[in-house]
Amino acid sequence: MNPSFGTYQLAEEHEALREAVRSLAEKEIKPYAAEVDENERFPVEAHNALVKAGFAAVHVPESYDGQGADSVATCIVIEEVARVCASSSLIPAVNKLGTMPILLSASEELKQLVMPSIASGEAMASYALSEREAGSDTASMRTRAVLDGNDWVLNGTKCWITNAGESTWYTVMAVTDPKAEKKSAGISAFVVHKDDPGFSVGPKERKLGIKGSPTREIYFENCTIPANRIIGEPGTGLKTALRTLDHTRPTIGAQAVGIAQGALEAAVAYVKDRKQFGKSISDFQGVQFMLADMAMKIEAARHMVYVAAAKAERGEANIGFITAAAKCFASDVAMEVTTDAVQLFGGAGYTRDFPVERMMRDAKITQIYEGTNQVQRVVMSRAVLKG
Repeated sequence: MNPSFGTYQLAEEHEALREAVRSLAEKEIKPYAAEVDENERFPVEAHNALVKAGFAAVHVPESYDGQGADSVATCIVIEEVARVCASSSLIPAVNKLGTMPILLSASEELKQLVMPSIASGEAMASYALSEREAGSDTASMRTRAVLDGNDWVLNGTKCWITNAGESTWYTVMAVTDPKAEKKSAGISAFVVHKDDPGFSVGPKERKLGIKGSPTREIYFENCTIPANRIIGEPGTGLKTALRTLDHTRPTIGAQAVGIAQGALEAAVAYVKDRKQFGKSISDFQGVQFMLADMAMKIEAARHMVYVAAAKAERGEANIGFITAAAKCFASDVAMEVTTDAVQLFGGAGYTRDFPVERMMRDAKITQIYEGTNQVQRVVMSRAVLKG
């Protein structure tokens, strides 16, 4: 018996990709990160750089003029961008979230309509599931879609839509059969274009973090779209939405790992430089132990994220546990590590002169969106109890 333990490593192309994205992030994204946060503006420099380098939507298959990158590669791109600017990392992350339902369940015609524009970078996609009264309880949504001849007519409001106003395409869940015995079986998925009649976006939310990525409500007032813009069969929308999350939860884990890595690196540089009691504070064991714990947890989170992404890529069954665990663990680690990084900077960490306070604010959302960590624990416990 010859166990092949030597194969447990990232492929060379993954490491080369990391190097390329890191170089681009350092040169073309990091210099603008503080100002993007301060002025709460969309990171156009990051968007242009990612599009030009082909990193804005690496997950798009080659058959739609995309890079055809696997799920682990997509996570590496998101992680490396998040290391310098969490807001900018939402460009590749939300492009995947917005298009995953299309890739999983849409007609070939609809894929051909949307995907090449995402691959080229001329368009971005957003994902519209949440409503004010239906957050974690998605089946209680009120947005409606009614078939009227050759069109679907949508009415309702979606909230917390990442990159709304910047995106061209919106994947929208709406109730098509309000009388369905199971609420979840009455929901369908649609693709809406920003220029469709009756579609509009609201003002930007005033947020704690990820301020460079606009979050808005979107409105449907007799919004009329062609009948062929439904994703899959009527009534399959929520099923598609939940399958989508199995593929995208690892990307939020990757974003969390990137934020934590950036905070750790900033903290290491600072404690080496900072002198107290006649020596560098990195010489104190209390500081060293904090750094050791931060690095250990980041490494554990990173591996869990890659394993979850690889399982999703292979289409393994019952990946709910590992994808939920990766997102939950990595985001809890990001919050803990960024908080410790602020602590290691002391009073300086509490000012906007250093990046760690931004990273701490940005980390918080990773515990909330794409399913709160409480909901992730529900998903995990169900899987454990099922055996």
